[in-house]
Amino acid sequence: MARILIVEDEKDLQEVLAYNLRQAGHTVVLAADAREAMAAVASQLPDLVLLDLMLPDVSGIEVCRNLKSDAATRDVPVVMVTAKGEEIDRVVGFELGADDYVVKPYSVRELILRLQAILRRRTGPAESSGPTAFGKLRIDREGHRVWVAGEEVTLTALELRLLCTLYDRRGRVQSRAVLLDEVWRMSGDVNTRTVDTHVKRLREKLGKAGAYLETVRGVGYRFIASPGDGDEPPDQGEEEP
Repeated sequence: MARILIVEDEKDLQEVLAYNLRQAGHTVVLAADAREAMAAVASQLPDLVLLDLMLPDVSGIEVCRNLKSDAATRDVPVVMVTAKGEEIDRVVGFELGADDYVVKPYSVRELILRLQAILRRRTGPAESSGPTAFGKLRIDREGHRVWVAGEEVTLTALELRLLCTLYDRRGRVQSRAVLLDEVWRMSGDVNTRTVDTHVKRLREKLGKAGAYLETVRGVGYRFIASPGDGDEPPDQGEEEP
């Protein structure tokens, strides 16, 4: 199965998580702080990191930032665990590249199912082995790179995930609730203006290719079905709250 690194300073919780993950067939490595976590990663790359944000030495945010900024570890899934459940905390976590965000207290059973779902997605077949071309746009998922009309643009991990989610479902409208669930891993009762803000920012970064992202008023967003559909600028106005 998978090698899972648990970064958690609460001994009792460490033991509960380790027991249940071993029962599920996984190999577990334990770390009580950021220093131990980075040493464990350097010793043997884990398949997934379960990361508490409130660590005694360095914030888990910094650990995640270090993992996602290093080419050797940025593809390792990170699931953040914290008592902070505000929308801004979740957004920051996903902006850093976290694959999921779990708020304490939580169901251990549900947590393990979510970890297994992430591991299945990671080992599943990729859509393609190389960059994807669509009109002026080119996407290299494995290299986390995007070009528009031959010029490279810089996207955050969350912006790339948003772009790829819309692109994979091109021609079909995606509601804000669906995007929150698929991209941010949030439930639909979170303020959906988060989606509007990020789509607007993504359009600005994509420049000429921003026209590929259409606003469907009263519903959500749609990536156009074919490059020729983006020759005329679509309605890009955001809905009124």
